Amino acid sequence: MTKIVLATHNPGKVREIADLLRPLGLDVVSAGELGLPEPEETAKDFLGNACIKAEAAAQASNLPALADDSGFCVDGLNGDPGIYSARWAGPDKDFSYAMSRVHEELELKGLSESRGHFVCALALAIPSAETRMFEGRVSGKTVWPPRGGHGFGYDPMFLADGQTQTFGEMAPQDKHAMSHRARAFQLLLEDGVLTGLVR
Repeated sequence: MTKIVLATHNPGKVREIADLLRPLGLDVVSAGELGLPEPEETAKDFLGNACIKAEAAAQASNLPALADDSGFCVDGLNGDPGIYSARWAGPDKDFSYAMSRVHEELELKGLSESRGHFVCALALAIPSAETRMFEGRVSGKTVWPPRGGHGFGYDPMFLADGQTQTFGEMAPQDKHAMSHRARAFQLLLEDGVLTGLVR
């Protein structure tokens, strides 16, 4: 099987992305498993940061590398935490703290909830080829208190439009069918570049 590096050290992302790639017959290994360093994410948007991570992993491993940069953008907080979604969780990656911070910042603005959306930017870097980029998003609103123990990150406080369960309450396969990551992956699959890797 063709090996592909997931340019992430986040176990939640590794699980979700591996689930989406597995049917293609790709041998998935994470940057964390390979001991690759995490590059500094200095871009001002999700696509730029995804490119930084994918290209660093591809260069270090000499393998195709797929990076995801995603985040939670809350309208009532002017789009924050946005590209800083992971940083809001602190050095211990405590997303209970991050969700509490979102809630508290909204309360400071006199809001009990807010519209918001998840964004997922994917970058596929292949040695000696141009990096491909794709972006998906799903809109909804914040809820408090958080609900559900599935997913990861801000999932328990996000209710997608038309749903009665938060991403944290949904079974993984139900979330995969409609998430921002699934939408970005659909664009990646439609591009056909991954199919070319497997041939």
